[in-house]
Amino acid sequence: MKSPLVCSALILLSLSVFASAQTRGSRNSTGSRANTANMGTGDQGLGRSMFITGKVVLDDGGVLTDAATIQTICKGQRHTETHTDAHGNFSFQFTTRVLSSSSGMTDSDASDDMVNNRAQRDFRECELQASLSGFTSDVIQLSSRLTNFESTDIGRVVLHRMIQSEGYTISATSAQAPPAAQKAFEKGRERERKGNWEEALKSFEKAVALYPQYAEAWFELGRLQVQSNDLKGARHSFEQAVAADPKYINPYRSFAELAMREQQWQQVVDLTGKVLALNTVGLPDVCFLNAVGNYNLKNFEAAEKSARQGVKLDQAHQIQKMQYLLGLILIQRRKYQEATEYLQQYLQVATQPADVDEVHARLAEIARLSTNESVPAGADKK
Repeated sequence: MKSPLVCSALILLSLSVFASAQTRGSRNSTGSRANTANMGTGDQGLGRSMFITGKVVLDDGGVLTDAATIQTICKGQRHTETHTDAHGNFSFQFTTRVLSSSSGMTDSDASDDMVNNRAQRDFRECELQASLSGFTSDVIQLSSRLTNFESTDIGRVVLHRMIQSEGYTISATSAQAPPAAQKAFEKGRERERKGNWEEALKSFEKAVALYPQYAEAWFELGRLQVQSNDLKGARHSFEQAVAADPKYINPYRSFAELAMREQQWQQVVDLTGKVLALNTVGLPDVCFLNAVGNYNLKNFEAAEKSARQGVKLDQAHQIQKMQYLLGLILIQRRKYQEATEYLQQYLQVATQPADVDEVHARLAEIARLSTNESVPAGADKK
């Protein structure tokens, strides 16, 4: 029987916004998101649509001179939604998909409340971020911004300039690729934008065949392989990407998410450790991954260090489970007062009943442990 503390680690894994680390989101001809957990089962239906607007800004108040890419990540599935205009503004229509019940009832048979609840559950599993070379982005948890209205302004998405960093979000090998390989790579991206995943995969395969050192092409190929559930192929592609350009940080992050999915905790720690060593500015999502890996390896001191760094970097509190994770770690470190503070912080933003129940269970555990340790040895002896 697993101990409560081991169960906590497994619960953390299931609750983590990164733990699923599943495939990138695909879209059908109408532009709605597919649920890959049930891909090919034929029981998918359209959920509700929402018009999302926002603005990308720089943390130093500078002018955004290039268009940033707006991406959503749902259960580890990344998809490009749109790009910013000349002023950093963006807007797009986001559509969830809901599933029919196991009893065979379709969405048309269900009540509006049931359908909306399923759609809301999908939204809660999604994040949004901006992507622009030379910058890292805040990660927006859509559950904290979306409303029940058809249109929602999620506010500002802040980009942070990568200063004093040895890691890059664009590989130096791309400029060295021969024209034919570059053409295949761009064709792959174009097909990817249009949702033609199979042809996009073939284009990226052609690009790396023409130029085996093409780190970005290996990275894109790996992401598509994750989407098609070819995890062995994806692992090989990410390995090739980091070998071709050790300072290109994107494949490390996706590789770590894949390792998280497979519960390869030491590899999660190793890969995220390399990213953090390359990027002295720090990335809160990578700190989170690193802390989860160390927690499950019972390296609690290292886990605490990464989690504290993540909390420090995540000023906008976009990774809400960061406080929860740090609370769990501090329980292991017997820092019960601090653990209580962080768990209570998470309790203020937790929306899922299961999450709330889990936090209350951990708070009760802290009370029990604190009481036991406060009783002097032999005090119960007469």
